[in-house]
Amino acid sequence: MASPSQTNPPSMAAPGGHYSHAVAGGGCVYVSGQLPIAPDGRKLNEEPFAAQARQVLDNVALALKGAGSGVDKLLQVRVYVTDIADWPEFNTLYAQWAGAARPARAVVPVPQLHYGFKIEVEAVALA
Repeated sequence: MASPSQTNPPSMAAPGGHYSHAVAGGGCVYVSGQLPIAPDGRKLNEEPFAAQARQVLDNVALALKGAGSGVDKLLQVRVYVTDIADWPEFNTLYAQWAGAARPARAVVPVPQLHYGFKIEVEAVALA
């Protein structure tokens, strides 16, 4: 069995801890929880929910691309939100972003996220 391949695309801010943005192995790509952090490292914690959600989805797409995958190959997406009232807005943005892809998905309301962010998204896709 081949060793997992770790990916930290140069188009993304460097990971803020001991992890990779994406790891490919066993025919799948596992994307670490993505936060609303711009490619230049700027934290969007003061931005409105929609801006945070767009950045998170962009980050997921960049991580997938860096690992040789894409949104069209998504299998599962897990979304963490600090206010479940933001879910309808996220669902609209997500549908535009995902297009024809309809992976399995879960939403998990949480009391808080790192840096005061409003959303975090992790995903699994085919390699």
